Amino acid sequence: MTKISILGSTGSIGQNCLEVISRSKNKWDVVGLSAGRNRELFRKQVTEFNPKIISLEREEDVAEFRREYPESSAEIFHGQEGAEAVARYDESDIVLSAITGINGLRPTLGAVQSGKRVALANKESLVVAGPLILETAERTGSQIIPVDSEHSGVFQCLAKEEKNHVKKVILTASGGPFFHVSAEEMKNKTLDEALNHPRWKMGKKVTIDSATLMNKGLELIEARWLFDLEPEQLDMLIHPQSIVHSLVEMRDGSVLAQLSPTDMKIPIQYALTYPDREEALLPSLDLSQVRALEFYEIDEKKFPLVKLAREALETGGSLPVVLNTANEVAVEAFIEGKIPFSDIAEIVTETVENHKTRKIGGLEEIFDIDRETKLKTRNLIDQR
Repeated sequence: MTKISILGSTGSIGQNCLEVISRSKNKWDVVGLSAGRNRELFRKQVTEFNPKIISLEREEDVAEFRREYPESSAEIFHGQEGAEAVARYDESDIVLSAITGINGLRPTLGAVQSGKRVALANKESLVVAGPLILETAERTGSQIIPVDSEHSGVFQCLAKEEKNHVKKVILTASGGPFFHVSAEEMKNKTLDEALNHPRWKMGKKVTIDSATLMNKGLELIEARWLFDLEPEQLDMLIHPQSIVHSLVEMRDGSVLAQLSPTDMKIPIQYALTYPDREEALLPSLDLSQVRALEFYEIDEKKFPLVKLAREALETGGSLPVVLNTANEVAVEAFIEGKIPFSDIAEIVTETVENHKTRKIGGLEEIFDIDRETKLKTRNLIDQR
C-alpha cells in the first residue's frame, strides 16, 4: 500500500483527497494528517483513517483532542512544527500539501527536503520560494506533481514533450463571480457575492482570489517554476465553462489542451497515482452537452491584480513575496468586514508599489519580508 500524509486535511482539497482515497482504501494507507481548527471534522477523519501522526493548529486544541479522543494512539503535535513533523514523517511515500497561504511553505519544504513525492496544492510555496524548493527537490530527488487543475493540465500536456518544443503555456480562469459585472459594480460587492463562485467549491481565501483573479496571477508565478519557463512564455485566458484547464502552444503551431469535468478529484487522483491512471471517479465528459467553449482576454483595468502579478513574475526577487503577503492580509481584512471589496486591489497595489525589490538570501529572509509586509499592509488598512 502507498502511504500518504495530508497537510490541510479539513480544507476542500484535503477533503477531496480523502474521498479519492476512500474509494480505493486497499491501495492507500493514510499515515499522517494535519488540520487547522475544525476539530469536529478532524476527529471524524482520524476515526475513519487512523493515522499514526497528526497535528492541529493550536496547543489547546491538542489537549482538547486528547480528552475527546483518548483511544487514539497517534503521535499528536501542533502548529507549524506539527505540520512539519507530519510532512517529514518517515513512513510517508506521498505528501499532499494543501495548507493555504505562506503557512504551507515550511511543511512543503520539509516534505521536499525529506525526498517525498509532493502533490502540491499550496501554490504560495512556489510563488515565494520557487528557486529554493526546486533546488532542494533536485538535491533530494523529491518529485513535485501539481494538484491545481490548471497546472495539472499543463503537466499532462507536457508529459512526453521536450521543453524546447514549448512556445507558450496558457492557463485558463473561470472569471469568477464577477466576470459579467462592470468594474464600477464590483466596488461594493459583498462577501457572500464574492464567495458565490459559478464553477468551483473552494475555501474562502481561494474563492476571493478567484473573484479578483489574483488566484490566476499567483498561478502564473507558480507555473514559471513548475515548468521552468520564462515569463514571456506564460499567459492566461478567461474560459467561463472551466472545461479546458490549460493549453500549451508548441513551436510548430500545434496547441495541446487538457479537458475534464470541473471537479478537483480528477487532478488529485492523477497526482497520487502518476504515472498510472486509475478508473474515473466521475461520469465521462460529454462535450455534446457543453455545446460551447468560450475564451476571452482578461481586462486588466477591471482586474488590476493580474497586471501586478505579471510585474512580480517578471521582476522576481522579493516582489512575489510582498505581492502574496499583501494579498493574504487584504483578503483576510475583507473577509472580516474591515474593508470593501475594491480595497483589496488598492491596498495590494500600494503595498507592492512602495516596496524596493531585493534579492532573497534564503528561507528566513522570506519570512522576514513576510512579517515586514504584514505590518505595512495592516497599517494601510488601519489608515482607511
